[in-house]
Amino acid sequence: MEFVSVAVAGVAGFMFGAVWYTLLADRWMAASGVPLDENGVPANRSDPIPYITSLLGAILVAGMMRHIFVLSGIDTVGKGLLSGLGIGLFLVSPWIATFYSFGARPRSLILIDGGYATFGCTVIGIVLTLF
Repeated sequence: MEFVSVAVAGVAGFMFGAVWYTLLADRWMAASGVPLDENGVPANRSDPIPYITSLLGAILVAGMMRHIFVLSGIDTVGKGLLSGLGIGLFLVSPWIATFYSFGARPRSLILIDGGYATFGCTVIGIVLTLF
């Protein structure tokens, strides 16, 4: 059951990212400076590598979060939500902010990508505790 819960939570985090970045696509493309094709969509849109990387990353995050949850006794949806929010907001997002600040990236990109990290981890935490 552990592997199933990790896979489902990872897929849920990945799917949340799909919705997040669809809603913020124009702002993200402008802030990230991603190369666009003649239709105004990312030039690498048909490249499967970013999508595979994102899915595998979400599953790895879910696996580590499950490990932390088991060791910490996080076993309710409320605790999973709060813990996922905390992991995203206080562990992942500060690293993103650090990297982007030194790289002189726009603050809006920090907020968009940090928001995904924060709320993606929240979704993963909720799903993990539903199992």
